[in-house]
Amino acid sequence: MACLIFVSHPAVVIDQHCPVPDWRLSDAGRTVAATLAGRDIVQRATHIWSSAERKAQDTSAILACTRGLPVATRADLGENDRSATGFLPPTEFEAAADAFFAAPDQSFDGWETARDAQTRIVAATRAIVAQHGAGDLIIVSHGGVGTLLWCHLTGVPIDRRHDQPGQGCYWIADLPALALRGPWQPI
Repeated sequence: MACLIFVSHPAVVIDQHCPVPDWRLSDAGRTVAATLAGRDIVQRATHIWSSAERKAQDTSAILACTRGLPVATRADLGENDRSATGFLPPTEFEAAADAFFAAPDQSFDGWETARDAQTRIVAATRAIVAQHGAGDLIIVSHGGVGTLLWCHLTGVPIDRRHDQPGQGCYWIADLPALALRGPWQPI
């Protein structure tokens, strides 16, 4: 049975002087992505879709390179819009992310709401799956994106307790039904 492998990008270079969507993978993140590229779970993939953000594009390029696969980009696979606050130091960001998930219908300081982001992400994923042919499908995006999608697919309320255990994780769902096989797994 074909499956969707949803991958969150691994570790990035945090640069407060660079817009967050332009952050790149760190050397450690590149190593993690290369590890996934060599694993059996991605060997049946026939196509890769990616968020437009550089860290997801970097991850997708590593996965695609080993298999000679095309990478398609969709901006609507991007992380929730946090441009209203710009860069937040790690402790402030974690508190903001907690607030984002805790009140899904409210905007945190001008951020896109979790509910709006979830609606966008679910629609993007369903559109990709609807036009996918044979073989497995990889979507490379972000932890928050994967968590919002995972919550929708399992029918549970939006809650950060369903978030990935760290950067560079994946979960798998059967295609075309998008029936989840289990929780996040670290790469």
